[in-house]
Amino acid sequence: MSFPPPNAGPFNFPKEEETVLQFWRDIDAFQTSLKQSEGKPRFTFFDGPPFATGKPHHGHLLAGTVKDIITRHAHSTGHHVERRFGWDTHGLPVEHEIDKKLGITGKEDVMKMGIEAYNNECRSIVMRYSGEWKSTVERMGRWIDFEKGYKTLDPTFMESVWWVFGQLFNKDLVYRGLRVMPYSTGLRTPLSNFEAGSSYKDVNDPAVTVAFPLIDDPSTSLLAWTTTPWTLPSNLAICVHPEFTYLKIHDVEKDRNFIILEDLLKTLYKDPTGKDKAKWKKVGSFLGKDMKGWRYEPLFDYFVEQFEDRAFRVVCDNYVGNDAGTGLVHQAPAFGEDDNRIAIENGIITKDETPPCPIDETGKYTNQVPDFEGVYVKDADKEIMKLLKTRGRLIVQGVLKHSYPFCPRSGTPLLYKAIPVWMVKVEDYRDRLVANNNKTRWVPEYVGENRFGNWLKNARDWNISRNRYWGTPIPLWVSDDMSEVVCVSSIAQLEELTGKTGITEIHRHDIDALTIPSKKTPGTVLRRVEEVFDCWFESGSMPYAQNHYPFENKEKLEGEGGFPADFISEGIDQTRGWFYTLLVLATHLFDKAPWKNVICSGLVLAADGRKMSKSLRNFADPVEVINKYGADALRMFLVNSPIVRGDNLNFKEEGVKLVISRVLLPWVNSYNFFASHVAILKKTHGIDFKYDPNAKLSDNVMDRWVLARCQSLIKIVHQEMDAYRLYTVIPRLINLIEELTNSYIRFNRKRMKGSDGIEDTQTALNTLFEALFTLCRTMSSFTPFITESLYQRLKVFIPPTEDTTQDLRSIHFLPFPEPKEAYADEAVQVAVRRLLSVITIGRKLRDDKSLDLKTTPLTELVIFHPDPAYLADVKGLEGYLLSELNIESVRYTSREEDVNVVYKALADWPVLGRRLRGAMPKVKAALSALSSDQVKEFKSTGTIEVAGQTLTTGDITVTASVDFTGNTDFHGGMGDKAEAKEDGELIVVLDIRSSPELVLKGLSRGFIASVQQLRKKAGLQATDDVDVFYRNASEQMAGVIQANQEAIGRETRSTALDYAQKSESAKVLFEEEIEIANEKVLVTVAQRVVKSKVCKGFEARVSLKITNVFQGEVI
Repeated sequence: MSFPPPNAGPFNFPKEEETVLQFWRDIDAFQTSLKQSEGKPRFTFFDGPPFATGKPHHGHLLAGTVKDIITRHAHSTGHHVERRFGWDTHGLPVEHEIDKKLGITGKEDVMKMGIEAYNNECRSIVMRYSGEWKSTVERMGRWIDFEKGYKTLDPTFMESVWWVFGQLFNKDLVYRGLRVMPYSTGLRTPLSNFEAGSSYKDVNDPAVTVAFPLIDDPSTSLLAWTTTPWTLPSNLAICVHPEFTYLKIHDVEKDRNFIILEDLLKTLYKDPTGKDKAKWKKVGSFLGKDMKGWRYEPLFDYFVEQFEDRAFRVVCDNYVGNDAGTGLVHQAPAFGEDDNRIAIENGIITKDETPPCPIDETGKYTNQVPDFEGVYVKDADKEIMKLLKTRGRLIVQGVLKHSYPFCPRSGTPLLYKAIPVWMVKVEDYRDRLVANNNKTRWVPEYVGENRFGNWLKNARDWNISRNRYWGTPIPLWVSDDMSEVVCVSSIAQLEELTGKTGITEIHRHDIDALTIPSKKTPGTVLRRVEEVFDCWFESGSMPYAQNHYPFENKEKLEGEGGFPADFISEGIDQTRGWFYTLLVLATHLFDKAPWKNVICSGLVLAADGRKMSKSLRNFADPVEVINKYGADALRMFLVNSPIVRGDNLNFKEEGVKLVISRVLLPWVNSYNFFASHVAILKKTHGIDFKYDPNAKLSDNVMDRWVLARCQSLIKIVHQEMDAYRLYTVIPRLINLIEELTNSYIRFNRKRMKGSDGIEDTQTALNTLFEALFTLCRTMSSFTPFITESLYQRLKVFIPPTEDTTQDLRSIHFLPFPEPKEAYADEAVQVAVRRLLSVITIGRKLRDDKSLDLKTTPLTELVIFHPDPAYLADVKGLEGYLLSELNIESVRYTSREEDVNVVYKALADWPVLGRRLRGAMPKVKAALSALSSDQVKEFKSTGTIEVAGQTLTTGDITVTASVDFTGNTDFHGGMGDKAEAKEDGELIVVLDIRSSPELVLKGLSRGFIASVQQLRKKAGLQATDDVDVFYRNASEQMAGVIQANQEAIGRETRSTALDYAQKSESAKVLFEEEIEIANEKVLVTVAQRVVKSKVCKGFEARVSLKITNVFQGEVI
């Protein structure tokens, strides 16, 4: 398809992107690019699988953009990059949806309907939003293969998961143990520790202090503190710190003795050493280790018979803290990891023994606790406290606001309870995990070193089992007493062991009924354990399972460049999720990290800093944002934000809009300028412009500068992309676009119009084409749509080549450009950078005094810099300086006395003050009193003594300014009619005096600028010739217009005439009253009327037809 110029009117980026998408579909661009790169070095990318049970959000779009940029760039730099989309289709997110839909509350409900029916319900929704995912991913410009994508429910994927597990099992890395695990009553299954740590909320929980009377001294009670009263029925011990000092006190009001940590008396009394001192008396004190073995009366008798001979006594452990509570910790081994450990260490329970755990899978008490049977434990807190109060055991009742873990899926509070689970050993391999991770590159680095690195150093054994139904079944067949265990690692092995053939599906309902004859006890059979894999085990297996390794495609993993992946990327929340499981499994399998480079982005939050929430409606729908501003704008906004440095982003739609106005529109306008002047060249000289890639290097300094800047961009993108620092690239692009539009094009308008001859015009156009073409090729990975759109329009100016091996149809088929060393010119870049610094300050000086740049010419600019080479660079480009600042002359000096330079010393007091402390006031006073000469000396030496303190370059910043009280010869006469600004060592002084001659020049330039604006409003193109008629002008204004006819015609392609000369047949295109420096004039833009001979001896008046060829900036 062709890319005609857009219609007149605002450039519609979303609509243009739709055109590009259709073009890509027409040429099958992604698959074509893959075919083109076959045989090239592999760049391996692993894509973490999302769930398709929800629609993609801004976080997904960010991750997809980062992945697309890196993989596109890898392709453009000569690599073959296979990109396959994956779907996470198993696990709790899917089951939770079905449970809500069907009203399922427990295992009985599932068994009643049957696992097969339940799993079929799950299967029916796993791809619910796959269509939305595909369309959104495509609309964002991401190239990835959905057709060859993988799903974790595929039998091939599941079989590879079995293989991974089998490798771990055979290495003795899998064991079954009773562990206190975070448990979701909403999902009725345990979670892994990293899942449990992903969703904390601030809640108000009861904080109670409970009395445990001593057996040997019933008048004295141990005081234990807890925020989980529901665990008290399962109490088996009280723990103290062996080295802490505990007090035995007598409570005067209650007439009872209590034992409490000396440092925590405030739990009983608000002011124990002040106004409440009379409420208690010290009876005695002892160390915690002296209390070990003391026996106390149980709170409840539910488990007394079972544990009376070994429980209900004081134990010691260093985990007890002294920051809250009483210093005595109630122990319920079924509901706390430390509680369980301490109970085992003290012989209260054995390692394989189930401690008292009287709650069912939904978090309700069982008949083991008849007083609260059927009550949800969190709801039972009040009833338990009420009962303890009646028994005189509740001493203090309060509320504590603290952070508590919640189930990230169901939103229910997590409980910690002891359950039998299948674990993968991790703790014994922490050193290998850390070592392997240290061999990889993290962007940002601190996430890998700190957040992820610290997590690895404290990694716990991994619970990989879930008591659920829709997932990959754990392939273990066991005897009833667990003494015989067989691990199955493939479908073929399962068929061999069970005698069942033709197995094609291996979900629970497909294989649960299959048994394996026992070798240990002939005549009996082994049955599969009920659990399925945690879905994180599946996603962590994706490097192997996506290719059905090792059953197929061995070369994809074992071949050169197959493993580890060159690149992966996800959000920072995956440091305890996918990144972690990938590393654990790869370390156990191959003792290496599964990635070489990882980009870890922050989280996308709503504009108010809160989590994006559908219920709160605090964020814009991603699809709506794309349809409003386009994908390129959204991509650039995300990648140029702190989020790709690991920080969070408060998403604001205004930021996306700003990308349009600041980057994309100026970029398009740069092309518009080029195209319009190519059209002028054709119209005025009959020359069809063609790009010459081998053109002789231009002698024009601005041509050399912009081409050198392009080479710098190419180099920096090469460098930063090699380091995976995406966030440093966009600012460079923005700078170059600003330089192209605000400097190069501005400085070369007249050249493009032919002011220095046709050959120079073609040289300038060739330079501008080179810059635009370089921008498109360099930035195609970041902004795939606009670069394609512009390339398709630039392509018509590229002459055909004899090389038929290169497919030129798309910008994304072209290689990333290599820097042209012939164009590299650091000296030119330095000189122009200095020029632009002066221009920037000059513009600020004008702005401060409201001196219009176009209509207010000024006499003189004075530039001071101590380095003569700096001044020489600017002087060599003086013509641009005069034009851009609309001044008549420039004077240069490196003599400070010429402009009365005054130096001052400034300090960062909040920083310096922390070092100086008490000496700061004296130093501050002395620093402000330093003379200009003293500061100047410090500037050269880098050290100075101030009020007895030695200050160095890092402590002080030196600023320079102009003292206008000294009426020197250099700027004498300006008096208060001068303004100065400084930037480091550069000082610019502007003479703001006016004169009659300057006023007339200002009127001329103002009229030309106004005519240009009227041409734009009339929808004219740069090639359109029109007549401009003026009326109601003052004598002075009319004289200015008449005296500057040549300049007006050259600059505006318009003839300025008195309105009386307007022909009645001239069609009026636009009319408006303009005002220039208080001079008002009514201006009419009309079609030009020319004489044309249509037959011998006869003349007719013919009106030229003006065609809007290309929307854009009219110059």
